[in-house]
Parts: sequence; structure tokens; C-alpha cells
Amino acid sequence: MKIANSVVLNKLLSPAVINLNLQSPDRDSVLGELVDQIPQLATQPEARQTLLRALHEREQLHSTGIGDGIAVPHSRNALVGLVDQPTLVFGRHVKGIPYGAIDDVPARLFFLLVAPTVTQHLAILARLSRLLRDPKLRQSLLTADKPEKVLSLIRDAEAKL
Repeated sequence: MKIANSVVLNKLLSPAVINLNLQSPDRDSVLGELVDQIPQLATQPEARQTLLRALHEREQLHSTGIGDGIAVPHSRNALVGLVDQPTLVFGRHVKGIPYGAIDDVPARLFFLLVAPTVTQHLAILARLSRLLRDPKLRQSLLTADKPEKVLSLIRDAEAKL
């Protein structure tokens, strides 16, 4: 993982951190489902709670629903010591849930971001937002049938940046 323009999102993703069938009916529950996809936190209940608290605080400040059915939950600040490298989790909700986005479209695509430094955090957010401007990519992510397909879609989209 490098910083600035050389961030490669598909290197932050793996099938283990992709959930194509989120079940939760509301924002808080979805955040819990996404956090549960982070392998490093599976045996660290306190770290999991710290991350959830930071995500909830960020959502109280302003929704991370960015429109077009996308939410990018992240904390307001880098979470030093919580993860040792940037972590990206992808989740998809079939029906979508109200997420407080500016366009009021329910969120169906979720990218949870956790980074140990502010520089990494901002670089990943910037690259992700550039990628997600593409309506064809968003539509393809909604219909991908397996985690490996999500990885290849993101890899191909990044190659075009």
C-alpha cells in the first residue's frame, strides 16, 4: 500500500472482506455487519467496539452516504493502532437502506474504510470517489455474483484511471 496517487484499491480487498448479501434493516446494523468482515477485529471485541463507536460518531456528524446508492462509512480521523494497514470492506444490500444521503437514494453499495494514517485515509477516499463516479461500475457492482467478480470489476476500473 502506497500513498497519494499510487493507492491500489483492489489490493486492499479480498474475497474475505466482501459481503454481497448484507441483511441488516438499518444503518447502525449494517455498520456492525461491515465491521464483522474485518478479520483482524474478529478476536478483538474492544477494537471492534472502538471502530463502531468512531463510525457512529462520524455518521452523527454527517452521513457518509455519498449519493447514487453508495455509502462510504469511515471514521472522522485515522484510527491509529486499530489496524496496522489500510482496510477496505465491500458490502452490498439487495434492497438498500435509508442512509441519509444528499439525494435520499437508499444505500446498496458500501465501502467501509479504516486506515492507520490520515494520508492513507484521504488517498483511499479520493481514489474510491473517482472510481465510483462511473455509472457502469456502480451498476456492475450491483449485479456481481461473487466476490471475485467485484475484485475484477474494481481492478479493471482502476486500470482505466
